[in-house]
Amino acid sequence: MKSLKLLNEEIIHCFRCPRLVAYREEIGRVQRRAYRGQQYWSRPVPGFGDPHARLLMVGLAPGAHGANRTGRMFTGDRSGEFLYRALWQTGFANQPQSVSSDDGLVLKDAYITATLRCVPPANKPNRDEILNCRPFLVREIALLRNVRLVVPLGGIALDAYLSVLQDAGKIASRAKFRFAHGAEFETHQGGPRVLASYHPSQQNTSTGKLTAEMLRDIFLRARRIIEES
Repeated sequence: MKSLKLLNEEIIHCFRCPRLVAYREEIGRVQRRAYRGQQYWSRPVPGFGDPHARLLMVGLAPGAHGANRTGRMFTGDRSGEFLYRALWQTGFANQPQSVSSDDGLVLKDAYITATLRCVPPANKPNRDEILNCRPFLVREIALLRNVRLVVPLGGIALDAYLSVLQDAGKIASRAKFRFAHGAEFETHQGGPRVLASYHPSQQNTSTGKLTAEMLRDIFLRARRIIEES
């Protein structure tokens, strides 16, 4: 737990990507009308959850007016509402809401991190920015020693996790691990299983590409997998 706290402090004080630093700070200055006058976080967002978790979720990046405003992953926006409701329904969270970093939300046997710790313009990070952030994910995965299942939220998150395994020599190639909602993989012997899911972005949920039932089913499967592992 102490090592995770030290890592998170390092993440919060990162300025490696000038484009992302400028963008995250601009959002905090301009703000959205609904949040006008609030103090925006506008810094890199650290991981959040149970340091002894068996379930690890990997997202894409903080939301512009969600985590970039509140300072906690998937907190304060529609994506978080969708995700935390599913986690609460399946016993991984103590409440279905995620409105602020001090709202009492506790994750149980679950931890959330992201491919990128700063909000990128148009939700499209550059490859160099993903690579700059990857060492944080590598160290986080190494510290979360009890993880039995990884749920990447979207194709970019799956690729980021597989890249960590490939760099460590645990898989030879990413080619055979094709992203699809509900796809389940065993990546390497003794390692966590992988269960892929669509990202709970507003674009996916408003169009019906990802429904509340679909996401709840992912975490019901996650519960079964970690209990059987």
